[in-house]
Parts: sequence; structure tokens; C-alpha cells
Amino acid sequence: MHLNNDYLDRLESESIYIIREVVAQSKNPAMLFSGGKDSIVMRHLARKAFAFGPRPVRLPFPLVHIDTGHNYPEVIAFRDTVVARDNERLVVGHVEDSLARGTVKLRRPTDSRNAAQAVTLLETIAEHGFDALMGGARRDEEKARAKERIFSFRDEFGQWDPKAQRPELWRLYNARIFPGESMRVFPISNWTELDIWQYIARENIELPSIYYAHDREVVQKGGLLVPVTPVTPKAADEVSQVRRVRFRTVGDISCTCPVESQAATAWDIVEETAVATVTERGATRMDDQTSEASMEKRKKEGYF
Repeated sequence: MHLNNDYLDRLESESIYIIREVVAQSKNPAMLFSGGKDSIVMRHLARKAFAFGPRPVRLPFPLVHIDTGHNYPEVIAFRDTVVARDNERLVVGHVEDSLARGTVKLRRPTDSRNAAQAVTLLETIAEHGFDALMGGARRDEEKARAKERIFSFRDEFGQWDPKAQRPELWRLYNARIFPGESMRVFPISNWTELDIWQYIARENIELPSIYYAHDREVVQKGGLLVPVTPVTPKAADEVSQVRRVRFRTVGDISCTCPVESQAATAWDIVEETAVATVTERGATRMDDQTSEASMEKRKKEGYF
């Protein structure tokens, strides 16, 4: 496949400009970093944004992860390894702590904790006084995210109103806020899944192993390959099998599924992504299958 380096360079330049604007305009910014591919690319861009010659870079803001407690262990291990290696500051907000405080309540202990992250995120923002939080969301992921500005305003309750966003003409961004308000900023908003993988391949960016083809025990349900794990065990009447799979997107175990694949390298995934006919969330997310409005509702309540 032909790689358009000029196009990737323009995307990179735009994202670096946005990250620098966040640091210039905000008093206490942070960057979400889950160990997923989009946050890894965003962190890579941030390190380029503040690089000074060949010297190692320490980001001028902390990394933040909202941990549901139901994450794939390969991803958490990757997160901790790169943070320790590069001497970064990591703030982890735990949904388990919100459950213990009673600010998050589940109907059943087995319920997905994915939506509950909104409460823990808002608690973490309040605890550390973050006024701008950068995230790796992209507009091509689903309809609610396509409504967002790059600098997405949140009110004093941490909530998002799609009708109360600010114009962004000529790449002019306004991060001014009153006390208690905050910004969510999306430096890779204009990237697509294909752009992400082409950039990963070009830059030789390291990822958790589960993004590449591997053998995993799964159960086929409603067109999805649901991993067999302690969080998502198979029912007594279900038959599992080991399939060759990879993850297109990684989130809470309770809602993220792999797809069948033989792709062993980033370039292999570029080729697969170029001919994919289903979006990554549509192909892999159990929590977004019920309604097209599910993500928008969560975002209005404070979800990233």
C-alpha cells in the first residue's frame, strides 16, 4: 500500500499544535493514557511536541487512566512498563474506589463497569484540579464523537452539551473557563483508524501484544467473538473455541471483543483496515450495540 507521508505529516503537525495549545492555555492539563492504541499515538505525539534534540522527554503534564478493574492484563502491563521506563507521572482513578464510596452503584456485581467510568473520571478531575484533559477520541469512531469540537467544553458538573460548544475557525482554540469548568481536548480528532495504523507502522510505535494476531478462547454471540475470561465466563450451554484473533480497540473486558485476523504486524493491519467495511466500535463493542444514542447519553453525563 502507498503511504502518503505528506498527509501523515499534516495530521502530526496539527495534533502537535493542539497539544502545545493545551499546555499554553491551561493551568493544570493532563492526558488520558489507557495503553490503548489511540492514547499511545497521542502520547507519542506529545513527546514529539516537547522534544528538544535527542534528549529523553518527560511530558510537562501527568498521564491519567480511569481503571475499571476489568482491563486486559496485557494492556495494564504495557501501561505500567512505558510509564516507568520514561519516568512519567501516572494518576490512576479506580472505579473500585467509587464503588466503595457508594458514588457508583451497579445492579449486579457482574454488570459492565464501562459506563461507570464517567463518575470516577469526574472524581479524579476534581481531586487533582485538572482544567483540561486530552483524550484520544476520533470523530470517525461513532456519531456522538463526530459532534464534538476539538476543544470540548464541560460545565461545572463535568457535563457536555453539544449545543453549547465554541466555534473553532482558522485553528483558533479557546480554552478559557470559569472555576469548576473544564475542557476535554481531542488532538487526534481528525485522524481515522487507517491513519492511526499507518502512523503506527511508519513510526514503529510499540503496542500491547493483543493488538496483533494471537490465539484466544472465545464464544460467538450475536456476531461478536466474546473472550472467555473470569469477567466474561461462558455459560453452561455455550461452546467455546480457540480462534486466531486481534483487538481493533481495547477497553473494559466486559464490552470489548476481538476480531478474527492473521495480522502479525502493523503493516498487515493497515491492509486489513483499508478494506474493512464495519467500524471498529461496530465490530467489537458489546456496549454500543443497543442504541446509536448510547454514547451521546454517556458523554452528556460526563463520560469522555
